Amino acid sequence: MTDIRHLAFTREAVATWAQADARHTNWPVVYLLVGSRKLYVGETTSAQKRMRQHLDGPKREAGLNSIRVVIDEKFNKSVCLDLESHLIRWFSGDGQFSILNGNDGLSDAQYYDRELYRESFREVFEALRAEGLFTRSIPQIENSDLFKLSPFKALTDDQAIAVSDIVDGLLEDLAHPHERSTLVVQGDPGTGKTIIAIFLMKLLADIRDYAAIDIEPDSMFSEFFVPENREMLKSLRMALVIPQQSLRESVQRVFRKTPKLDPEMVLTAFQVGDADADFDLVLVDETHRLNQRSNQPSGPLNKKFSDINVRLFGEDSLDRTQLDWIKARSKHQLLLIDAAQSVRPHDLSPLTLSEVVRNAKDEHRHFRLTTQMRVHAGADYVEFVRRMLRGEAPPLPDLGEYDLRFFDDLGKMRAAIRQKDAEVGLSRLVAGYAWDWVSNPKRSEPAEFDIELDGERLRWNSIDKDWINSPGSLEEVGSIHTVQGYDLNYAGVIIGPDLRLDASGRLVASPEDYRDKMGKLRTGSFRHGFTDDDLLVFIQNVYGVLLTRGMLGTYVYVCDSALRTRIREHLTGS
Repeated sequence: MTDIRHLAFTREAVATWAQADARHTNWPVVYLLVGSRKLYVGETTSAQKRMRQHLDGPKREAGLNSIRVVIDEKFNKSVCLDLESHLIRWFSGDGQFSILNGNDGLSDAQYYDRELYRESFREVFEALRAEGLFTRSIPQIENSDLFKLSPFKALTDDQAIAVSDIVDGLLEDLAHPHERSTLVVQGDPGTGKTIIAIFLMKLLADIRDYAAIDIEPDSMFSEFFVPENREMLKSLRMALVIPQQSLRESVQRVFRKTPKLDPEMVLTAFQVGDADADFDLVLVDETHRLNQRSNQPSGPLNKKFSDINVRLFGEDSLDRTQLDWIKARSKHQLLLIDAAQSVRPHDLSPLTLSEVVRNAKDEHRHFRLTTQMRVHAGADYVEFVRRMLRGEAPPLPDLGEYDLRFFDDLGKMRAAIRQKDAEVGLSRLVAGYAWDWVSNPKRSEPAEFDIELDGERLRWNSIDKDWINSPGSLEEVGSIHTVQGYDLNYAGVIIGPDLRLDASGRLVASPEDYRDKMGKLRTGSFRHGFTDDDLLVFIQNVYGVLLTRGMLGTYVYVCDSALRTRIREHLTGS
């Protein structure tokens, strides 16, 4: 029987409480230290001793005033570590409290009867929610950006190994003040590149500021929490560059809720290039989306691109990229890359990306992520999608319980997505950029609908920031620029007429049906020519991103009749 016991965060209350039950001094428990806006979650086998340590340490000055202790006669150390990790993630995703924990000790280990114990965690959650410590349900929390982008994650084995190796490499590089370095993390969609960047920034901040009582001795990162590393990191100036505006603002909200991180750490490449001082470390998410020299969304940004080039390099060269700015303004960079997610000509060129990867490998600063975290069908599904979009005929892999469906009728797919949203939330329609955005609310006289297929009339996303979580998003269609970098539970993907089969059965791009004006510019490495085959690669990448957004399932509708027949065969075997 699980019991949640309450006491004040004072020496007198802890001493009195310890005498009431032997389990208060010698039993595995999980506890919360709670204040009006701050909260700490811990686990221990000696609750009284641990509370006294907190009362003698920095937690006493953190505005914490009460304690909750979760006790169950069937708990053991493994259960408590797991419950502690769940509560930290849920509290972080709920957003009511700033979480004072470090992120180095979260566990996802296997143990006897784990799934049975995890059912009881939900009872603990609901009891704490009844006390007002949570404001939302578990599904609401787990569908939120605060949860998905939180630095409080139990990493996969290959993510944890990568983080450990990256910190090792960074500390070695930082120990030589005059050296510069570039580290590269490569991974397919859903392998957790964004999470690695966010996790690392929190971990480095924790190493910089740690007190001995906060260290999780069982953590694989505990070896980094030593005085010499704390001293080396004490003046570390770091930033996270995120090229996509919507994702950048979502991460800024997470940083606003996370102690030791600050939303002003999350920047554009322009802000790094224009900063008043250099950085020790710049992490770049979706590095492939950094710009070459191209026509920017506004005249002032075109001028700023030129001004930054002149300021940093003494001249405005067309060959300079935003990656050059970042390397010029920082001693060390961590670049997270998936070249197959480049979707516009002004993204960094494949040649530049391959050179960056090659150099990192030569310097033993290259790290590969392989475990699929987003799509429950696994890495084989991602490879299947990419091969199918290259015009190959890959066999359909074993998808387990992953819900992959093909639809001949858009109305039925739309209804299925609505049903899944009602069941599990976070289910949306998305499409290739094959229709003009005539319903854009910024137009003087916006038209009512953008996409009309099978008697269905649809609008593009009415906003371009945090569209997935906006009130009307279920009735709209998201473009690549609103969903790249995000997770969905179910994605209903409309493959538009911009991708089709020609008379010989070859997969081709249809330039007249591809409506992203910025996606057809002769710019950067394409300034001397941009062919239909070049466009095809970007369109294939767009659909590769869209078809790998759904964690639980992907539904597919295809406009071109010949391509529809082929993809139906790929997805259904008939």
